[in-house]
Amino acid sequence: MNSKHKSNNNLALSKYLSYVLRHHPEAAGLKLMTDGWVDTYKLLTAIAANSGYKVDLNRLKEIVNTDEKQRYSFKEMHGDPYALIRANQGHSVKELKMNYKELIEEELPDYVYHGTSKENANKILESGEIKPMSRQMVHLSKDIETATKVGKRHGELAIFKVDCKKAFHDGKRFYISENGVYLVDRLDTKYTELM
Repeated sequence: MNSKHKSNNNLALSKYLSYVLRHHPEAAGLKLMTDGWVDTYKLLTAIAANSGYKVDLNRLKEIVNTDEKQRYSFKEMHGDPYALIRANQGHSVKELKMNYKELIEEELPDYVYHGTSKENANKILESGEIKPMSRQMVHLSKDIETATKVGKRHGELAIFKVDCKKAFHDGKRFYISENGVYLVDRLDTKYTELM
């Protein structure tokens, strides 16, 4: 990819941000705070030094604001609304403590959905639980449409319908990320139905 194309491609830059902020901050010479945040200006400097992308604060704000999955958030510090940035969920960096909002029963929908591939669904049924795999938490979608989009990325579509209330009553804790993704540490298949 030539550097001119690379420097003007927001989708590619967003994927690079996801790689750095979710999985490999060290690839850009960064270390995330324990709750996933990083200094926005250090990130901008690191991107320029390590990736070949041309990015300033305005371009970064545009990527954050137009990302259809709302993958990123800014956090205010010392009066600067853009002082810190992080990925909202999907981290594979194990030592992070993301401080997601824990949901009480009244905040839980009756059902959420886990989109995956048929191959992965078979493995889930064999093991008896949905596990986070390389991520910290299992991601659950609020509706079938979102779960379908997620699942199709992994292959031939399979969707698990999750009975949140039943799992909650048995002691399972659910969380929600800043961009509305439901999260759980792992989930026994007795609370699911393969659709």
